[in-house]
Amino acid sequence: MKRKGILIVVSGFSGTGKGTLMKQLVQSYDNYALSVSMTTRSPRPGEEEGKEYFFVSREEFVSQIKNDGLIEYASYCEHYYGTPRKYVEAELEAGRDVILEIEIQGALKVREKYPTALLLFVMPPNAAELRKRLEKRGTESPDIIRMRLERALEEAKGIEKYDFIVINDKLEECVRNMHSLIQAAHETPERNEELIDNIRKELKNICV
Repeated sequence: MKRKGILIVVSGFSGTGKGTLMKQLVQSYDNYALSVSMTTRSPRPGEEEGKEYFFVSREEFVSQIKNDGLIEYASYCEHYYGTPRKYVEAELEAGRDVILEIEIQGALKVREKYPTALLLFVMPPNAAELRKRLEKRGTESPDIIRMRLERALEEAKGIEKYDFIVINDKLEECVRNMHSLIQAAHETPERNEELIDNIRKELKNICV
């Protein structure tokens, strides 16, 4: 029986290193696919169209919403972010585990549409380290950094709604831990209903 892919939603405070963590996961293990989100914000230095994000106008984003082209979307720091539906569903059908990097609002919307989605929340070892990482990026003003820290305080109220938390302190250790959690999730009953049903039918036939 072909193993179906799992939809993996990774969230976390801005500055926790989610992007680096997921890229390392894809490079270290087979069968993962990163979903590229769509956003109305401008590219940061070094970001490429179709790699980090699909950068679109607000008008184009609204058009995608109206045409049901997004699995989820949300507003964050005055910009829209969303997940294109077509790519994700094609990868899942092919048996690959698809990783989405989205914030907490979008993650809970995904859970509503895909009940077997695996929700992981990435955290720093402490709040001081989070601020240090945000400042080290050097791409945002003190006001934006303060806004992101205030946003993190709000997001911290919803962590309990996730399946697992992942502490991103040492990168390689964190990647191994993430991979182990995802592999374990493949073995849960709710993600193997077809297998369970088949075994029940086979047992019934044997016992007749």
